[in-house]
Amino acid sequence: MNRNSIFIIAEAGVNHNGDMELAHQLIEVAAEAGADAVKFQTFKAKELVTAQTQKATYQKKTSGADESQYSMLKKLELDTVAHTDLIAHARKYNIEFLSTPFDADSLDMLLKLGISTIKVPSGEITNLPYLHHAGSKGIPIIMSTGMTTLQEVEAAVAILVKSGTPATDITLLHCNTQYPTPLVDANLRAMETLALAFPDCSVGYSDHTPGISCPIAAAAMGASVIEKHFTLDKTMEGPDHAASLDPEELTAMVSGIRDIEKALGDGTKQPSPSELENINIARRFLVAATPIASGEPFTEHNVAAKRTGRGGISPMRWDEIMQKKSPKDFHPGEVIEL
Repeated sequence: MNRNSIFIIAEAGVNHNGDMELAHQLIEVAAEAGADAVKFQTFKAKELVTAQTQKATYQKKTSGADESQYSMLKKLELDTVAHTDLIAHARKYNIEFLSTPFDADSLDMLLKLGISTIKVPSGEITNLPYLHHAGSKGIPIIMSTGMTTLQEVEAAVAILVKSGTPATDITLLHCNTQYPTPLVDANLRAMETLALAFPDCSVGYSDHTPGISCPIAAAAMGASVIEKHFTLDKTMEGPDHAASLDPEELTAMVSGIRDIEKALGDGTKQPSPSELENINIARRFLVAATPIASGEPFTEHNVAAKRTGRGGISPMRWDEIMQKKSPKDFHPGEVIEL
């Protein structure tokens, strides 16, 4: 993805709990925090899971073990009318609207509504028909790579490229799908592995660890896209609230990423504008150590290197100066001039 800065996605996901007013508030919080995009999830429960599919362990802890995954997801579906409304609300708050489609029909619906980027979730990275459908659309793709081996990522990228999406239009997000992810499993260095394995793709990070340390570290490591779940209240009922950031934490994360982004610079090793004034103060320059008469040879006895506060001849020219004669009289402490 050709972006001039780190693209920050505030992942609302299913934290709207099926409540449009709550979804509106999530968009507003994401915009106020300074995120570039707010992202939801688009799916049809009947197309995604069987009626008997159990919830993930973390979902059982956060939303009850008796309910099936199908029943949980059915309550969190957003239809076309809801998406149209949310897109308009995001536009009102000047933040990009994204959503992760979990099936081909959902993907097509989002494209009809004007979505400019396809987000492929980790769970669909081994779904060949889905990948072929996504890759055939000819628009940028952001793909999370949770639960995968490098070989599985290679296979998925190959399908997307073969289907019509150039590798330069693919962003791979390193990801761990455990909610929350233990810090020891974050494995941020896997971003470097992806960058080496897929030089034509961009690389970023989708985070599920507690807090904001890992997303900020990912920014320092060169992530081009960073995605993080957020909620209005971590104690709300629902599968993902507990592992999400609250509004204050989201704001702090965005601010921290922007600070790191500024600090990264362009990589050129040269004096920064802010430190140029210190060169004449902190560096040594050549001065007369003793009285020096005009025509007298410069020697290690009559020349010294000291801070002058106003520059002069660099001591790196010492050997050159030692081969010259003084062009005039110098008093002790006086800056040598040729």
